[in-house]
Amino acid sequence: MNEFTVVTVLLGAVLVAAFARRVGWNSPLVVLAVGLVASFLPGLGQVEVPSELILGIVLPPLLYSAALSSSYQDFRAAIQPIVRLGVGLVIVTTAVVGLTAYLLDPRLSLPAAVLLGAVVAPPDAVAASAVGRRLGLPRQVMTLLGGESLINDATSLTLYRLALAAVYTTGASLAQGLVVFALAVLVGVSVGIGLAYLAQIARSGLRDPTVDTVIGLMLPFVSYWIAEEYQGSGVLAVVAAGFFIGQAAPRTTVATRLHEEPIWASVDLMLESFTFALIGLQLRWVIWDVHRSDQSLKSAVFLSLVVLGVTLGVRPVYIYATELAAQAKWFRRRRAMPYKPLTWRELLVTSWAGMRGVVTLAAATAIPLRVDGAPFAERATVQLAAYTVAIGTLLIQGLSLPTIIRALKISSDNEREEDDASEARVRLLATRAASGVVRGQVDAWSAVMGRGEAEKIATWATQGLLARETAAATLMHPDAALTDADLLTLTGTAPPSVIAEAREVLDAGGPKAPDREEMRQRAARLTSRIAELRTQMVRAQRSVVVAERNAGRLNETVMRRIMRELDLEEEAMEASWAHRL
Repeated sequence: MNEFTVVTVLLGAVLVAAFARRVGWNSPLVVLAVGLVASFLPGLGQVEVPSELILGIVLPPLLYSAALSSSYQDFRAAIQPIVRLGVGLVIVTTAVVGLTAYLLDPRLSLPAAVLLGAVVAPPDAVAASAVGRRLGLPRQVMTLLGGESLINDATSLTLYRLALAAVYTTGASLAQGLVVFALAVLVGVSVGIGLAYLAQIARSGLRDPTVDTVIGLMLPFVSYWIAEEYQGSGVLAVVAAGFFIGQAAPRTTVATRLHEEPIWASVDLMLESFTFALIGLQLRWVIWDVHRSDQSLKSAVFLSLVVLGVTLGVRPVYIYATELAAQAKWFRRRRAMPYKPLTWRELLVTSWAGMRGVVTLAAATAIPLRVDGAPFAERATVQLAAYTVAIGTLLIQGLSLPTIIRALKISSDNEREEDDASEARVRLLATRAASGVVRGQVDAWSAVMGRGEAEKIATWATQGLLARETAAATLMHPDAALTDADLLTLTGTAPPSVIAEAREVLDAGGPKAPDREEMRQRAARLTSRIAELRTQMVRAQRSVVVAERNAGRLNETVMRRIMRELDLEEEAMEASWAHRL
């Protein structure tokens, strides 16, 4: 694939995705469908995709961005079911698919069959997450799907390497597999956390949004390649780094947070569109490879369809079996397990959200052409089956999942109400903190204007914030509204007429009217101090929000929503004319 081809595919994929988003369609599926149609256009040459391009360039930023925006709090609470799907389901799918392919096609060796199972085992949650967000799936289901996609790639790629080793050496022991997997986990997580820690130190010291963003963009690639160099899992390294940086995001500068968010959203759109376009563009040539080989195209297509059916069937059987066992354990020990069992409707959606994508494409592309100097005879069949599973699951499950979600009437309305209640509560706590910042200035002001006037100024300074946050809290959750007694506690004086009284104090003239230059200097000092005070108030509010998140009393999603609002407010103050004085 030359540079012109890469740019052409990328540009076309982004344009198609933009159109799909504009009309409200699922953009990954639309890009895939357009790629499928385009692959059969006459005159279009083969789009050859180096596996290093997908595994080393496309996959790391996608995983990092997903981990960066994920809630570590929710991930930790759901770690048991996530591991069941991200590790257990991948192993079971690999074994069942491999055994089925081996028994169905006698020309397929057992290592090659297991290789096929490892290639098709890991679901890609990009399409499922896009549907879930748009249709409002409960947070627990989204956490499960997202968490599974973050760790199943590491399991699948480890099995993939073992299967390749077995193809080359005609043997690979279980003990060897366990050692490889343990080493991959240990090295991968250690490298990811270590590099993220160093990156966070650098970002905290530099405090330059442009440089901080560049460090963040480089981190997933550096983590992946260093971990892979030392026999670790590059996938887990990237995920660990993303979680670490995401958890530490409140400690970065406001400008960095606001600068990074749209950049990562743009990177996600570009790489996701590019990947799904490649999946569609490859099908025609994979079929042609089978046709050119000494294998029967008819039998290869039959095998591919059977593998697709087995892949679709294994997931719901495994999920229902393991979830029922886990729920029985939960009901016996519910106090010791923070994870709430899924309902049967949520289980059905989870079991049907198993679309394949990036890793399946990359692993299938990376299958070597030759083994020990001889052509890898089963390569074309394995690739056709892998692409059939990827395209089949994306189209069958991706197109039907929205209908299933609507038919089951699954929604996150209860979560929204809980989020609104917690947001209203935290907003009032943050308001108290901001009011405390103002009250802390009263003594200094009293030395200049007297205690009474200083109290009135402090009250006036907090009235706008109090009014705004009280209104927001009341609209979100009526039970959270402030009473007059609360206002008296916050302001130090009764609420009626405080603004008018404060203005009278400000407008009161002295015995000698100042000249114009003195007035300008006074106004500049006053404006600067007010801006500084407002910044301190916002930072006090932010500290309360982060503390509530760290204490487990505020969900990560709600925290980020409030944080963004505070960040925009502080950024507006930083960019205002007052800071040029």
